[in-house]
Amino acid sequence: MLKVYLSGEIHSDWREQIIESARGLDVSFSAPVTDHEASDDCGVAILGAETNKYWHDHKGAMVNAIRTRKGITDADVVVVRFGDKYKQWNAAFDAGYAAALGKSLIVLHGDDHQHALKEVDAAALAVCSEPQQVAEILRYVLTGSLPA
Repeated sequence: MLKVYLSGEIHSDWREQIIESARGLDVSFSAPVTDHEASDDCGVAILGAETNKYWHDHKGAMVNAIRTRKGITDADVVVVRFGDKYKQWNAAFDAGYAAALGKSLIVLHGDDHQHALKEVDAAALAVCSEPQQVAEILRYVLTGSLPA
């Protein structure tokens, strides 16, 4: 079974597109928590309230990092999606962490991010512009089959 961690933006259905397109393959997918409120508030919900927004966010980031580190460490392939709506600094961090661990890295973004992500792209084994391309790479890795 190929373990794939799907990191990056949470404001579109790109994960679902990859999972659906990879149906029938021996792949297990994992991801960060994509419920934005739950992700932001997990630290204070579990460890206690903070009056200072910095410490509120810091607690959440640390708790989320436990899940993220485990997901990336356990993965055979890490896919990092950079969306158009927001700057995903955490996605860039995840890509760097995966690269430092020697994980097979696939980056997914539009053409408008090519220049800004040139160093991230250089660390990736594949740079895709569509979720379907990621699924086709996974199919090729597992079966050696090219798209029909």
